[in-house]
Amino acid sequence: MASEKNDLLGQVAEYYDDKLSQHGTTARGVDWNGEDSQNLRFDQLARVIDREAGFSVNDLGCGYGAFQEYLAGQYEGFDYHGYDVSEQMIKAATTRLPQQNVHLACTATPDKQADYTVASGIFNVRMERADEEWQAYFKDTLDVMNHASTRGFAFNCLTAYSDADKMRDYLYYTSPTWAFDLCKTRYARNVALLHDYGLYEFTLIVRKDA
Repeated sequence: MASEKNDLLGQVAEYYDDKLSQHGTTARGVDWNGEDSQNLRFDQLARVIDREAGFSVNDLGCGYGAFQEYLAGQYEGFDYHGYDVSEQMIKAATTRLPQQNVHLACTATPDKQADYTVASGIFNVRMERADEEWQAYFKDTLDVMNHASTRGFAFNCLTAYSDADKMRDYLYYTSPTWAFDLCKTRYARNVALLHDYGLYEFTLIVRKDA
């Protein structure tokens, strides 16, 4: 099982290494269409944060660190912990981001808890993996995010309500109602489903009890 997961993550790392090589530290370098839609996603993920300063964030699949830059424009005095399975992405983030209050590691699992954990796009690119295998990875990763968060976590997924002619075999589309029910019954009573921001995806916000 561990070797299968390592193979899966290794394949994901290769996919994003190629995107970074082609497009550099841009939204296209992490497989988004552009900066505007990337920031729109960040707007949704940041809704999990209920403090103006003095908080910590784990960012799974941090890429070159764009979410840290987004947060720096919105908040003060936060600690950012970025994790990515791509060593090239971590190298790019290390070069791009400030050293103060920024911690980066090439891994899929946070090495410490934070107030919040976020993940943007890490469930999208499954390549040839079967639904069952990718769904198991999805659930395992949510368990990791839950364990790594003291106040809450947030993530996005491509929606199963996407237009059929725009869907691609190598991408993973999730039922938002199924994901909502999973989070509501498994992690917390306070869960918000955001599916109204104009993209073919949704965001789930999971808030833990104080």
